[in-house]
Amino acid sequence: MEREPGELIAIFQPRVEAERAELLARSDATDVDRRPVELDQQSVGRLSRMDSLQIQAMAVAVEQRRKARLVALEMALRRMAKADYGYCVDCGEFIGMRRLEIDPAALKCVKCA
Repeated sequence: MEREPGELIAIFQPRVEAERAELLARSDATDVDRRPVELDQQSVGRLSRMDSLQIQAMAVAVEQRRKARLVALEMALRRMAKADYGYCVDCGEFIGMRRLEIDPAALKCVKCA
């Protein structure tokens, strides 16, 4: 069932903004984990440094995925501002409510995806 752009925006904009805010908060909260690991051999043993390097690498990878999702959410908010939200960027057809409920930042309908 196709919906009007205004109705879609009213339904999904709060979800997109909430997810965006949550991702930004998580990014701020994990900033310490992504900082370079100091290699002071006097205070930290070799295995502890290796653990720290691994934790840092995982935190950096998570942050990269988080930033990619933030870009997708920003694009969804821009499409909402232009009243293009909810329609496939390839064919222009309605994406579908179920698909938008699963991912409110979806760009394409199932057929084009």
